[in-house]
Parts: sequence; C-alpha cells; structure tokens
Amino acid sequence: MGLGSDMYRQQILDHYKNPRNYGELEDPTFTHIGENPMCGDEIRMDVKLDDDEETIEQVAFSGDGCAISQASASMLSGELRGKTVDELLEMDRDDVIDMLGVDISPMRVKCAVLAEKVAQDGAEIYQGDLDVEKTTTEDD
Repeated sequence: MGLGSDMYRQQILDHYKNPRNYGELEDPTFTHIGENPMCGDEIRMDVKLDDDEETIEQVAFSGDGCAISQASASMLSGELRGKTVDELLEMDRDDVIDMLGVDISPMRVKCAVLAEKVAQDGAEIYQGDLDVEKTTTEDD
C-alpha cells in the first residue's frame, strides 16, 4: 500500500462524508432505484438528459449505504455529466473500480457498482429495453 492508495482512500471518505450531487432532481428524464441486499445499500439515481435526449445534463443520487457505495454514486454522478446515454451503457465494473482508485475486495464490488447498474438500468428502462421495478445486485 503506497501513498497513492492512501490518497484514494481519503477521496472515498471525502465523497462519503461530503457527497456531490446528493438529492433529487426537480424534473428528471428518468429515475431508478436499486439495492445491494448483501450490504443494505440503497441508491436512487435521477438523470436529466439535454434537449437532444442523448446527452446527460444532470445527475443526482440519494440513498443510504456503506462508504464504498455512497462514494461511488457521488463520483459517478459527476463523471456522467456530459456523457451520452450510450457511453453510460458501455461502462463496466472496471470503469467504476478505476474511478475509485483502490483495490476492491470481491465482496465489495457489488457495493462499488450499484450506482452504475442503477443508472444503466434506468437508461434501458427509459429506452424501452428493460422492464424491472428495482435493480438488485443479488443476481450478479
């Protein structure tokens, strides 16, 4: 464990204690909720698309959970702004883990990727490609 990993750990704690984009959007294009039953994490992601209905203009999240899930949602909410829905859908777990900057144990990966899965499922529901009421990491 070098100095770099300590910096990333501090970043995770900062996002957990001072989350960015926490709350709900006034008029989101789509909203979706998900949970990680193993850890008790719950996240709601609100996404507002630009007038082109393709570019992500705003993202907000709310919910409760462990430091990893909440920091990941906070970081992701900033990362998604300006990306397209297709870019969101192309993201995978490695993108989120790289964003966090620390090695995540296999048990904590579900915590780390919850916000990404919720945002992706919300986008797919919005596009008419998925029909689920709530995302869960139970089946991953």
